[in-house]
Amino acid sequence: MLIQFLIGGIVSVCNITIHAMVMTAVVSVARVSATKSPHPSLLLIITMIATVSVLMAAHVLEVIVWSLAYSIVDAAPAGTNLVYFAFVNYATLGYGDVTPVEDWKLLGPITG
Repeated sequence: MLIQFLIGGIVSVCNITIHAMVMTAVVSVARVSATKSPHPSLLLIITMIATVSVLMAAHVLEVIVWSLAYSIVDAAPAGTNLVYFAFVNYATLGYGDVTPVEDWKLLGPITG
């Protein structure tokens, strides 16, 4: 069980780092684009759309990091689509068609 916490913690720190770097970039770009505009509401809408889109891409990257971790430790049955499995865990959808192998069951809740 301790190894699951260790692996989950390492992957979580990697994902927190990815998220922090992306957020730093988003804030920097938003500050630059916050110059006076004749249409501040339109600028805000465009900034929000761009921000949410970039953050969604960051979440997809974080799911891919989890899927790589699952691959390294063989956390899912052979033949499982690991990106799909990681998305199910990341989005906390719950298990239905794919469940983790017995030795790595704790990684699912850690991923969520």
